[in-house]
Order: sequence, then structure tokens, then C-alpha cells
Amino acid sequence: MAYFYDHLDGDIKTILLAQIRNAWTHHSTSLEGNSLTLGETSFILEEGLTIQGKPIRDHNEIYGHARAIELIYNLLNDAKEITKQHLFQLHETVLTERIIDIDQPVGKWKTQSNFTTYIDANNKQAWREYPAPKFIDSLMSEWLNQLNQQIETVDSQEKALTAYATLHLNFVTIHPFFDGNGRIARLLANLPVLKASFPPIVVPQEARYQLIKIRFSIWKN
Repeated sequence: MAYFYDHLDGDIKTILLAQIRNAWTHHSTSLEGNSLTLGETSFILEEGLTIQGKPIRDHNEIYGHARAIELIYNLLNDAKEITKQHLFQLHETVLTERIIDIDQPVGKWKTQSNFTTYIDANNKQAWREYPAPKFIDSLMSEWLNQLNQQIETVDSQEKALTAYATLHLNFVTIHPFFDGNGRIARLLANLPVLKASFPPIVVPQEARYQLIKIRFSIWKN
């Protein structure tokens, strides 16, 4: 398949892909609270060294997300369709710190209900419960059908943007895993974008609160 970088010289392509990997990894993990800067993220991935005073967990999140980006490219090349087993593999790749806990399974759907809190239009704290575990397999089956359809049909920039936004929102609305849902949603939602030969969409860390506001405004409607 054709990628957005196929026409570039080999050295330029290598540099560009590294820069995209670093920015994508930094912003996606920062949205979830990772403390490493873009410069530190680039240093870790390119030099394989640690940053003094920064948590090991933050380093591991960086490595996990970078490996997950490689997996996304491989899926486009090798997979005829994306299945839940691919999602489980991606979850195992993103969640580098694994605690043996039946209530927090890695590489499987969640087993416990989860929810989030937010401040509503009246400036009061509210909460939203995500779908219960018993509904996840069927909901994600529908989501995967949507993903695979979008991968095959997106052929313009406008469709790519719409597909990304729709897939991302629907994924985090279902919240199928106990953790890592945001990072995985942003990775998977880029599959139709990349398949259509566009660079990946990277949501900047600075847009975190705007993204949350949009998400909750849609949920309330």
C-alpha cells in the first residue's frame, strides 16, 4: 500500500517518521498525564537513556506507545481486517506495567464497570458510567465493523478527519479496557487516515481540555 512518505528520500523519510513517532507518542501520553516533555521523549526513544528525576513508569509509557505505533503500521501492511485479537495485542503493547489483577486484565476487555467525572454546564461535578462489561464484546464488534469499513472507504481529507473523530469518540464512549482507552483510541482511529495516504492525526497536549469539553458536550446531547 502507499504511504504519505513513499515519495521521500530514504534519509528524509527516516527522520520524518522518527519526528512523527516522537510527537505522536509525547502528545498522546501527555494527554494521560505523562510528565515527559517532547524533547525528553525524543531523547529517550533515540538514545535509549533515562531522564533523571522522572518516573520509570513515564519512561515505560513512552516505549510502549512507540512500539504500538510500529504495530499500527504493521497492521495496515499485514492484516486483512482488524480483529479484537489485534486490539488485545495493542493493549498489551501500550500497557507496559502489568499488575496481576483479575479486575485489571491486560489484553482483555474490562471485567469491572468504570466511570468518569466531569464539571457540567452548571459548574457542578457530574459523573458518567461507561457501558457494563457484559455489553463490551458486542459493542466492540460493531465498532470493529465500523473501523474496517472506514479503512476501506476513506479516500479524502474530509473523510479522514470525520473517520478519525467518529472512531475516537465511539471508542472512548464504550471504554472497553480498564486503562489505556484514550491512547489506544488515538492509535486505532488513525488507521483509516494512514490507509488513505495521509499523515497521522496527532491531538496536541495543549488541546486536552478542549477535547474533554467536546466529548462531554456530545455525551450530554
